[in-house]
Amino acid sequence: MSPADGDSDRHDLLRALPQVGALLEAEVVRGLLAEHPRELVKEALRGALDEARADLLSGGRTDPPSPEDVVSRAAELLARAAVPSLRPVINATGVVIHTGLGRAPLAAPAVEALRAAAGYCNLEVRLDPGERGRRDEHVADLLCRLTGAEAATVVNNNAGAVLLVLAELARGRRVIVSRGQLIEIGGSFRLPDIMAQSGCTLVEVGTTNRTHLPDYERSLDGDTVAFLVAHHSNYRIIGFHEEPALKDLADLAHRHGLLLLHDLGSGALVDVSRFGVAREPMPQDSLAAGADIVCFSTDKMLGGPQGGVILGRPDLIARLRRNPLARALRVDKLCLAALEATLRLYLDEPTALAQVPVLRALAEPLSQVRARAERAYADLAALAPTGLLVRVEDDVARVGGGSLPEHDLPSAVVKLRPPDGLPVEELARRLRVGDPSVYPRIADDAVVFDLRTVRDDQIGDLVQAVAAALSAPPADTAALESE
Repeated sequence: MSPADGDSDRHDLLRALPQVGALLEAEVVRGLLAEHPRELVKEALRGALDEARADLLSGGRTDPPSPEDVVSRAAELLARAAVPSLRPVINATGVVIHTGLGRAPLAAPAVEALRAAAGYCNLEVRLDPGERGRRDEHVADLLCRLTGAEAATVVNNNAGAVLLVLAELARGRRVIVSRGQLIEIGGSFRLPDIMAQSGCTLVEVGTTNRTHLPDYERSLDGDTVAFLVAHHSNYRIIGFHEEPALKDLADLAHRHGLLLLHDLGSGALVDVSRFGVAREPMPQDSLAAGADIVCFSTDKMLGGPQGGVILGRPDLIARLRRNPLARALRVDKLCLAALEATLRLYLDEPTALAQVPVLRALAEPLSQVRARAERAYADLAALAPTGLLVRVEDDVARVGGGSLPEHDLPSAVVKLRPPDGLPVEELARRLRVGDPSVYPRIADDAVVFDLRTVRDDQIGDLVQAVAAALSAPPADTAALESE
């Protein structure tokens, strides 16, 4: 057969493909039209026909699909398109505050508060007098009570908090920062870039590892408005290292009529050193040391939704609320509802330790994590396909979220080495895209499930997901990869 004959045959096959218009009127497609909008069904039929056309042109198939085949594939495309993009994930990485997986999981009361606020609520209305109020009123008093601050407000994240503070209090003026605190954290957030965006002038003092109080004093001039202290967040300087105490910086700033601004990064409302980890800076301590403004995140060590808290003097907080950026950075009702519910847990510290998932994960004894790993191991070992290797080992988890860098949390993991013929990377991928989705890590040519970040009530789902991933036929994998 000549090449021309082959081209003619392929064109005949393409002409034999069903037409979208004819399929939409066919009996076989009525079920899809009853469940989905007509335009979505039409789009899915086109997608199914495009796949068939590509297969015919490449020689992957030698005959055109029947209308029933096209409609069946369109139904699969519609089903996959209906799966939400944002899905719950079982975090088996051992990273407690995992930025990629949504940072802090919310406490149950915060989840209930989200549901309650999803409809109409008194976001900017004071119910008793029936007059207009401020949205940050729902959390400001709680924040002041918990930290000892005189005034408080909240914006949509801590980077926004720092930007707002500098834009309002330091625009066009000099702000002095130690070179050892010019941080870059996840998402290419760089403190110098935020400062430049705010309109203030960054003045670097000291060296990367050592900055002394006279370094700040020698850099003062009439254009200086503040010292900014930034928590190291996601890195730690060890060895030959020195920075002035916050109280000494506050005293120096106030002697010269300047402000002391403290960016805590993550921040914590309880002393986490009791869990055997390094102590994170607390806003209570910063305020007591004399900081005029303190900023920190609400979705890391605090364990709430994404937000940025700003604490400080009433006159300064009032200025921040009036700045136009405050509206651009404001939080919505869902964030405020979840944050208020989370903060209320901290009114009784034992309640917070028991109900805030981040604190619970940090505080849980290794013996309990290991017992959970043994449960998961028993269920996974029962799957016992040929060549499956499962074992329990001690390992280390991480706090994550730019908090406590390089600090190990003792943990227990289940390591699963798949049968021959199934690469570890492929098994991990199947777990990630499965239902339920499980996000493990890979080490020692095995899939690793760290049980410090897997709840008791998630073990059954994890085992179910592993069973489905091990038994998934190659055709299913190919279909997923084609999307």
